[in-house]
Amino acid sequence: MAFDSYKETTLKLDTERCINCKRCTQVCPHAVFSEGTDHVGLARPGSCMECGACALNCPVQAITVQSGVGCAWAMISAAIRGKDMDSGECSCGGDDNSCCGQSREPSRGCEDK
Repeated sequence: MAFDSYKETTLKLDTERCINCKRCTQVCPHAVFSEGTDHVGLARPGSCMECGACALNCPVQAITVQSGVGCAWAMISAAIRGKDMDSGECSCGGDDNSCCGQSREPSRGCEDK
């Protein structure tokens, strides 16, 4: 099965390496990480937009992510359509609320996949 960037992410957390500094919880724009007792956890991995802020700020390289386009198309399309990513009005998935998946409205800058 091929990797579907609209439903999956490249985000990986190595809990053995994590020192629980919580930097990832502070820099993540979509609250993907949750605080834990011994290490952070992945509370909302599907919300990861693969920006790479968590990996860049992890002092022990416990987080890896292939930052790049990630959810950029959804964010751009949401802005063009006047929708809000954080309210749930527009999401990164391939569902009905997706700003990247199939759209019933004409495309205005976001490729319909």
